Amino acid sequence: MPGDLPASLLPSRSPYGPRRSEAPVIASPHVSARMIPVARPLMPGSTRLMPYLQQIDQSRVYSNFGPLVRSLEARLAAHFAMPIGSVLTVANATLGLTLALQALGAPKGSLCLLPSWTFAASAHAAVMAGLRPYFFDVDPETWALLPDMALHALESRTNRQIGAVMPVAPFGHPIDIAAWDRFAERTRVAVVIDAAAGFDALRPGITPAVVSLHATKVLGAGEGGFVVTRDKHIIAEIQRRSNFGFSGAREARVISTNAKMSEYSAAIGLASLDAWDETRARFHAVARAYRAGMAGVPGVELQSGYGTDWVSTTCIAKFTHPGLPSVDTIAGKLAAQGVDTRRWWPRVLPEETAFERFGHDRTPVGIELSDRTLGLPCFVDLADDQVACITAAIAAAIGAPAVRAGQSGRRRQQHLAAEMAS
Repeated sequence: MPGDLPASLLPSRSPYGPRRSEAPVIASPHVSARMIPVARPLMPGSTRLMPYLQQIDQSRVYSNFGPLVRSLEARLAAHFAMPIGSVLTVANATLGLTLALQALGAPKGSLCLLPSWTFAASAHAAVMAGLRPYFFDVDPETWALLPDMALHALESRTNRQIGAVMPVAPFGHPIDIAAWDRFAERTRVAVVIDAAAGFDALRPGITPAVVSLHATKVLGAGEGGFVVTRDKHIIAEIQRRSNFGFSGAREARVISTNAKMSEYSAAIGLASLDAWDETRARFHAVARAYRAGMAGVPGVELQSGYGTDWVSTTCIAKFTHPGLPSVDTIAGKLAAQGVDTRRWWPRVLPEETAFERFGHDRTPVGIELSDRTLGLPCFVDLADDQVACITAAIAAAIGAPAVRAGQSGRRRQQHLAAEMAS
């Protein structure tokens, strides 16, 4: 029956961890129990968490830079081949961005140059840091704000007003931090990288980068984040600002907040790091399956390097042919075939009510991306056969020819394509 997926392709128990069927589902309002959800986060189970929870019981330290937090920071630094002291955990990435902007001394009331097409948290962080977002267009290839684009903005009529720049790693796409290091050195403008989804592709430098550890990210702690930079003075200043302005004495030296990570979040983060190789391999397998399936669908592209150079918890399809239906129409057709989707960034931020009062340049690329991209189901235990059905559904939704697929999913894919065409 159209709209029903085979039972074997519906979410079920997973060999990756216990009780997968009880994992939270992120889905659009119209999603039903018979659909493949757009996201299905999976955090470490109780068995993997227990050793860390027992350490908390023994230490009776629950927050305030406890031993598990310090262990997580040290292990994250080692992951990036950075010295101890290069990573600071925070309660969430939005606060991390805010504190990093403040720590770099971006003048209050100045402009913070941001990509027009990004998640709202980027602009919220700039406002909370006392800055005024100014939205600039993004590069059509990387979907990101690039250093030469920021330099152009600095050389325009607004040059004396820009006090900070916040490039964003869109959906985990790599950011050239070395290039931003050179930009910051040349211009003396504060730069903070929003790498919320960029854990896998991140190559840290001097410019502070902020990574999210939300449950929806490729490395999760339930909630949390971290800042990484080779400049330990920046880390020390962000730590002070994350702890009420205290540093070595119980006296608030600067206006600050409480942005410390708890020991319980650190426990989840450590257990996630324990499983990182396995997690990455599984997300890589999902990305490879999408690449194989999408190779036969004309007019649809995935992000550059996705599944070959880096992985993420989001798979973003761009519908490039001007004759294709709107993404809302495509999403509706996919929903009718049991595939949930999400327009993760459905409009440029100057069109958001919260930010319409802030300045912006023309953003034709950002508008095109917001109009032509769609988030596809992507989670750690998404099966090859499910991906095959999704790509077949996309082909049918846009009226494309048959899709090439891996052998394991070919029969089910052809069956579903034939059913949808009938």
